[in-house]
Amino acid sequence: MGANHTQTKFILLGITDSPRLQTPLFVLFLLIYIVTILGNVGIIILVRVFSSLHTPMYFFLTHFAFTDICCSTVICPRMLADLLSEDKTISFTGCMMQLLTFAFFATIECHLLAVMAYDRHFAICQPLLYVTIISSRVCWQLVASSYLFAFLTAIISTWCVFGGSFCSPNRIDHFFCELFPVIKLVCSDTHSSEMVIFAFITVNAVCANVVILLSYISIIRTVLRMCSAQSRARAFHTCASHLMAVSMYFGTGFFMYLQPPSSHTSLDKVASIFYAVLIPMLNPFIYSLRNREVKRSLVKCGRRFFSRWQHRRLLSSRT
Repeated sequence: MGANHTQTKFILLGITDSPRLQTPLFVLFLLIYIVTILGNVGIIILVRVFSSLHTPMYFFLTHFAFTDICCSTVICPRMLADLLSEDKTISFTGCMMQLLTFAFFATIECHLLAVMAYDRHFAICQPLLYVTIISSRVCWQLVASSYLFAFLTAIISTWCVFGGSFCSPNRIDHFFCELFPVIKLVCSDTHSSEMVIFAFITVNAVCANVVILLSYISIIRTVLRMCSAQSRARAFHTCASHLMAVSMYFGTGFFMYLQPPSSHTSLDKVASIFYAVLIPMLNPFIYSLRNREVKRSLVKCGRRFFSRWQHRRLLSSRT
C-alpha cells in the first residue's frame, strides 16, 4: 500500500499554532479523553455485570462503547502529545495506520447506529417475536457484518489516499491524518480516488440512514396506534437516546465527508473535534442518563460499592 510515495514523514499542524492556547487545550482534551474512557468502559462493565442488561440492545451498546474507546484512542493520545511537543512529525506508515484505523472504527459506528435502530424497530413493533427474530446468533451476525463492511471501506479508502505519489509540501493542516487534508498532498491526479472514496462514504451513510429512517417510520406508526399514553411515552423515551446519538454523529459526518473536496475549510477541524473527540465522550451520558435500566444498574452498582466499603471499614475498626 502506498508504494509510489516519496515522502517519509508528514507534519501535523495541529489545532492551533498559538503557544498560549496549547496548555489549556491539552488539559481540556486530556479531561475529555479520561471521561471518554471511563464512561465507555463503565457502560461495558455495567452490561457485563448486570443480567438485566443482557439484551440485544445492550449487546450492541457495548460494541458501540468499544468503538468509541477505539476512535478516541486513535486520535487523542497523539493530539495530546503534539500539543506539548514542538516536533509534530508523523511517519508515512504512522499516518497511514491512523487514517486506516480511524476510518475502520468510524464506519463501524455508522453501521452500529443502523443496527441499533433495526433492533428498536422489532422491540417496539413486534415485541412478541423480538426474542426469536433478534436472537444471539443474529446479534453476532449483525455486528460481524458491521466490522466486515467497515474493514473493506477502510482498506479501500486508505489505498485510494496512500496509493498515489506524495511530493512536497508535507504539512497536513489538521490535528490527525484525516482523509481529505492528506489527499490534498497527493501529487498525482486524485479525481478517480476521490470519486471512489465519495462513493463508499455515500453508500455507507445512505444505507445506514435508510435503515434508520425506515425503522423509525415504522416505530412512529406503531407508537401512535398505542392506546395508552404511558406506553407511547415509554416507547419514545426508549428511542430518544438513540436518536440523539444518530443526529449528532451523522450531522457532523455529513458536514465533513459529503461536501466537495474544494469546499473544505478551517471549520473542518471543529467538525472533526466534535465527532472524533466530543461525541465518544457524550455517548455514555446520552445512553445512561436517558435510560432507566442503565440508571438503575448504576444505582445498584453504587450501593454494592458503598456496602462493601462500609463492611471493610467495620472489619478494620474491629481489628
